[in-house]
Amino acid sequence: MKYRIGQIVPSSNVTMETEIPAIFRSRETILPERFTFHSSRMRMKKVTKEELEAMDAMSLKCAQELSDAHVDVMGYACLVAIMSMGRGYHCVSEVNLHQETVANDFPTPIVTSAGALINGLKVLGAKQISIITPYMRPLTDMVVDYIEHQGIKVKESIALEIPDNLEVAAQNPLNLLEIYKQLDLTDVDVLVVSACVQMPSLEAIDLIQAECGIPVTSAAVCTTFEMMKKLGIETKSAIGGELLNGKY
Repeated sequence: MKYRIGQIVPSSNVTMETEIPAIFRSRETILPERFTFHSSRMRMKKVTKEELEAMDAMSLKCAQELSDAHVDVMGYACLVAIMSMGRGYHCVSEVNLHQETVANDFPTPIVTSAGALINGLKVLGAKQISIITPYMRPLTDMVVDYIEHQGIKVKESIALEIPDNLEVAAQNPLNLLEIYKQLDLTDVDVLVVSACVQMPSLEAIDLIQAECGIPVTSAAVCTTFEMMKKLGIETKSAIGGELLNGKY
């Protein structure tokens, strides 16, 4: 069986089209399903509330375009854009995007990276987490508030304060092995090493999990997990345990 994976992507995002396919490709080495990847882009260069809001308004057009391609699942690949629009907005966005596909006569399951992170943390049974983001502190605080409004306490957050989205993508994921050590993980159930689908983290997740001994995940991992759930396909592989634990 071949599935088409659609992604609604900020124009300056270069990570979602590498990390999400990498996880699916890893799955292809042991399971029969195959995947192709198709994107539509929303203009955004600086990670500011104003640019994020303007970008979000373009998402409906992107959903229409991907619906024309008859993708099997559609992912909105910008966590902070959703969270900056107000508490619980992922539910609103998912309904609005789905309605666009219905109107285009090809109803399609919708995943937002914001909703996927929340759902993934709940699957992991997280009551208290710590997070690392590349955002400026005010946006990071907004993300913390959003997550806590969903019933999950954020013990600590690191804001790397990088406003340029391409600079976010240029970060070395292995730097996270040192950055996470700034956090006190006592009584933390899950560590989110990248609460951003633009900041690379895939190479570091297993290494950090092995060091810290608690589940480690990212927005990209949770988004991929949620996409697989929407497709109704197996979410584990022989490489390791739960996909959400960073073992894909």
